Amino acid sequence: MPNRRKFLQAISAAPAVTGIAPAATVRRDYFKELGVRPIINAAGTYTALTASLMLPEVMDAINYSSKNYVRLQELHDAVGKRIAELIGCEAALVSAGAAAALTLGTAACITGADREKIVRLPDTEGMKNEVIVQKSHRYGYDHAVRNCGIKFIEVETAAELSRAVNNRTAMMLFFNANDPVGQIHAEEFVALGKKHNVPTFTDAAADVPPVENLSKFTKMGFDLVAFSGGKGIRGPQSAGLLLGRKDLIAAARLNGPPNSDTVGRGTKVNKEELLGMMIAVESYLKRDHKAEWAEWEKRCKVIADSVSVLKTIKTNTWVGEIANHVPHLQIRWDQSAVKISYADVMKQMRDGEPSIELTPGPADCLTVGVWTLQKGEEQIVAKRLREVLKAAV
Repeated sequence: MPNRRKFLQAISAAPAVTGIAPAATVRRDYFKELGVRPIINAAGTYTALTASLMLPEVMDAINYSSKNYVRLQELHDAVGKRIAELIGCEAALVSAGAAAALTLGTAACITGADREKIVRLPDTEGMKNEVIVQKSHRYGYDHAVRNCGIKFIEVETAAELSRAVNNRTAMMLFFNANDPVGQIHAEEFVALGKKHNVPTFTDAAADVPPVENLSKFTKMGFDLVAFSGGKGIRGPQSAGLLLGRKDLIAAARLNGPPNSDTVGRGTKVNKEELLGMMIAVESYLKRDHKAEWAEWEKRCKVIADSVSVLKTIKTNTWVGEIANHVPHLQIRWDQSAVKISYADVMKQMRDGEPSIELTPGPADCLTVGVWTLQKGEEQIVAKRLREVLKAAV
């Protein structure tokens, strides 16, 4: 009887065998459900186009982290330490994008580790609340600095900058992409900051590649540097890096999440983004950058060869001087022979199937960004461009 009872218990606990295979998991087409149209990104790592695509190893880290609880401050510390070691700077933190890095870094320069000042921001009465910036370096993202309650003091020359420094000066801001158009260039800007004992902060959000830029600006002497995480590094789009002086990074952490009652509380970074960003940096530093560059040039050639057979079409490969320093294909034509404007080609590419976004501007040509294409998409872009242009001949 005992043996029979055990046998029956075992049978009842075993899964039923029906001879019918389990139903296959159906993968949902979420974008289709929502009526959102995927695109081929032949433009670049623009936020509005969801920047770059994360690498499989980054997604592995995100998925791993999603299955575990940790103490967020402990993970912030460990990830920041690891990233600083990888890049070769004093300290680092993962921010909610480059704009959040600007806010946290500015707050750090104003408050230091003073908890009373941290709670008061953006009320900066009685604090250092002036940020010196070149007029040519004012740009669409400096609102992230103004969030902290500062006043910009605009200058043009080194002499003007020196006269502008006073006991209310909290920081000097530099926009790296505008280095060529300012009268004070990066190395001199850093030297002036050292001379006047004022922290210098450069926004280099879109300025990798080249890979050397990740360490270039802290080595140059900038006290703080901001990078986007979701562009060339191919981390989470909503993540970024703030690199620099250990004391300022510590103060930036105090001004941000998970600390409550801070100007940066809304710039939360979750454990998945923290770990994903760390792995993205690891992967980026290991990447074969020469091979990657050669692949981008090959894609430019595929598209150029496809359209160059049409009359008056001329192409050239163009590389951005600082930001988005990667090969792009520029296409020009005589619009009396190929009767369509650059803007109309962009519209037809966008409205067609599949929808293809091209790089906005400059106005005197059509620009194709190839570095955000997935494998084989250059052939699709080439075919569609040739069809649109040929129809206008």
